Amino acid sequence: MSTISNEKYEAVIGLEVHAQLLTKSKAFAPVSSEYGAAPNTQVTPLCLGHPGTLPVLNENLVRYIIKMGLATECSIAEKSIFARKNYFYPDLPKGYQISQYETPICFGGQIKIELDDYEKTIGITRIHMEEDAGKSIHDQDPYHSLIDLNRAGTPLIEIVSEPDLRTAREAYHYLTKIKQIVQYLGICDGNMEEGSLRCDANVSIRPRGQKKFGTRTELKNMNSFRNVERAISFEIERQIELVESGGEVVQLTLLWDPNKLETRQMRSKEEAHDYRYFPEPDLPPIIVSQELLDDIRAELPELPSIRYQRFVDQLGLSEEDAYILTETKALADYYESVLNVQDNAKAVANVVLTEVLRVLNDRSISIHSFTITPEQLGALITLKLDDKINSSAMQKIFNQLIGSDKDPLALAEEMNLIQVSDTGFIDPIINEVIESNPDEVSRYREGKKALIGFFIGEVMKRSKGKANPKLVRERIVSELESGS
Repeated sequence: MSTISNEKYEAVIGLEVHAQLLTKSKAFAPVSSEYGAAPNTQVTPLCLGHPGTLPVLNENLVRYIIKMGLATECSIAEKSIFARKNYFYPDLPKGYQISQYETPICFGGQIKIELDDYEKTIGITRIHMEEDAGKSIHDQDPYHSLIDLNRAGTPLIEIVSEPDLRTAREAYHYLTKIKQIVQYLGICDGNMEEGSLRCDANVSIRPRGQKKFGTRTELKNMNSFRNVERAISFEIERQIELVESGGEVVQLTLLWDPNKLETRQMRSKEEAHDYRYFPEPDLPPIIVSQELLDDIRAELPELPSIRYQRFVDQLGLSEEDAYILTETKALADYYESVLNVQDNAKAVANVVLTEVLRVLNDRSISIHSFTITPEQLGALITLKLDDKINSSAMQKIFNQLIGSDKDPLALAEEMNLIQVSDTGFIDPIINEVIESNPDEVSRYREGKKALIGFFIGEVMKRSKGKANPKLVRERIVSELESGS
């Protein structure tokens, strides 16, 4: 698709994000909701839509959504009810989905996003609870679609934004921020590839300056953060090109094809009345007492924005370093665990941001799979700060520690990398170097101070790298200056 200048138009984007909660059981049935089990092994008569079965609310579904509501500055409804969202689909055996409609439990919140050159606050219309449907599988049988109902009834929260987003890049950052928050709260793993975080986007365009919204389309099947950005960018350009050529945007639901990098029509866009919502008769209203609210508020962890500010204000880290370290809770936790061993915040940050992230990137693993413990890394950094090893030795020991349970000091001794700071060992070598190089000594004393590097190099060579270079410099300068 050709790129058309969109200076004439602006996009209006709203996101509906589903987060699959990390509860041990389903939303309304006492059966595991764990990902990855064999098809149709995690079902009950309720999941299968058998007549006469009654749902029972999972308390953690309520607690987790309230955590998300508080973290996004939402108001929490004292009373809310469930509703039945009626539609027919093969992987929805009951013929309806238990959700919330008129009375979401969380509403009126906000999320702040930071881009390269500006910040923006995105309104949260509502966050409500619902259950997931099953999964239709179309690629395992040449003649039939297969149904796996393991996911049916899995607890979800849906986070609906205000139409405050204007670019695909803003949508990407907003979605990234949601992932960060749910991971910090420990309520969702945020894995889009496994479907535990899913996103639908409503996209429309309008002439710049116009307040009235244009006709919107809905984008589905975006299975990564980058695909969300790509799909929205494509749809904005498609709508602009359509309008510019004299066409009219029609309200549709579109599927994103990540291989062809284009959208295709799925169906006409549904409205709320298409689902014939009505109150769920088998579940009582959810009553949120002040006691429950206070209890959940006390459980909230330090949120990423607060942790970031603490790293800058109290630990003295740069904004860039603090941003990277707090991007995921697991990395920030690892960093602070190392600080419990070695409290030099900047030195620890430097090693985590260079050496640790290098290994994670090279091996495509998360910090959870990183094998050097915080205790080992803290001890290694301490060896360097105490001048017991040099930078080169630190790098060698770090590489050896990967997959090893050895103590860094023991490893340094085993590898013969401990620096010698004994003047009784260093001074005779310095004297030998000075006596062997009278011309360089004369030139140094005449003002060629850069020759200090030559003398240090000679001492390090004769000591086979064992001498503490910092002490070597001090002793050489003292010796040469005293004789000048």
